[in-house]
Amino acid sequence: MPGLRESLELIRMVRPEAGTAAIEHEIFAEKANSLGAAERRVKNAIAALAENHQTALADARDAVWSYFVQRELLGFEDHADVIADLGIPKDVLLGLGAVQKHSK
Repeated sequence: MPGLRESLELIRMVRPEAGTAAIEHEIFAEKANSLGAAERRVKNAIAALAENHQTALADARDAVWSYFVQRELLGFEDHADVIADLGIPKDVLLGLGAVQKHSK
């Protein structure tokens, strides 16, 4: 069975534009998978807020911040819909981007 490189070479010979399409599809799938994992992290962090609000608040803010950054890197600049869909609390949103100073 031919490897990926040989398969891509064959595809390029038959249809040159299809060679990059396969790679682009893989990259898109990885981006979607990564964004889905970031969303699951947000959901888990928000669920943890109900159990222990103070200790989970920093984790929730970090998860939401990371998720928003990742969305923006993919071209999604409006977060209003996901804020509503995921039920992200205002106290999480108010502290986005804030970094707590660690004491030595």
